Amino acid sequence: YLALRVGFFNELDTYSEMFDLSARDIITGIGLDERIGLKYNNPSFGYGGYCLPKDSKQLLYHYDKVPQKIIRAIVESNEERKNYIVSTILQRNPKIIGVYRLTMKSNSDNFRESSVIDIMQKVHHLGKEILIFEPNLDENFFGNYKVVHNLREFVEKCDIILANRLTEELKPYQFKIYSRDIFYNN
Repeated sequence: YLALRVGFFNELDTYSEMFDLSARDIITGIGLDERIGLKYNNPSFGYGGYCLPKDSKQLLYHYDKVPQKIIRAIVESNEERKNYIVSTILQRNPKIIGVYRLTMKSNSDNFRESSVIDIMQKVHHLGKEILIFEPNLDENFFGNYKVVHNLREFVEKCDIILANRLTEELKPYQFKIYSRDIFYNN
């Protein structure tokens, strides 16, 4: 259900962005219904982490012979969200794309199955250079991607910076940030 919920609010955000509407107002309005609430409604680049990608795909596999549409739609919606984010980034025609943190959530060191890694790989495959700022990495490379350890240097080198979750340290650089985090929380 959590994957469904994340996908639902991500799709509302995509709709809002495409039609220049306030995702914050729409999502807040929906969340005022006490049956829905205001938790787990902050848009992201897609769900990820230890459980949701694995569990939703496993559930889809076990639903193979069960008449259903929702379970398949959850998995497809997450992939569609990442493709939409890639398309939006490419429309800005950046030469160097920065990835601020590989983690899914603020105050986390977990970037296993992070949606931003999928996005990063997709744009790199399309010929874009990627730089990473990830304080949890001591190495100078993450796979084939260069890691920059100084935030100011990272910002200066990038044309656009992808941030799944916004932080206070990014506020001075808002002019370069692309994020769908509208509530500044996980």
